[in-house]
Amino acid sequence: MNVRAPDFATRANACGVHGRRPFPAEEYAPLQKRCPDTPGVHLIEVPIDYSDNDRIFNFKIKELSAKV
Repeated sequence: MNVRAPDFATRANACGVHGRRPFPAEEYAPLQKRCPDTPGVHLIEVPIDYSDNDRIFNFKIKELSAKV
């Protein structure tokens, strides 16, 4: 089953909110600085890469906690 995450920025725009999804990541900081200068509500959707979760939560934590 292929499940796609909802596009929150597009949904925000449909509701009258300034919805943005910065891509590439370098667009995030300038966008965040511009928001206070623009009236209205802003939603910044930040995609997160979860690809390292398995390695971190299932291996790295076990390795670090074994040292305690």
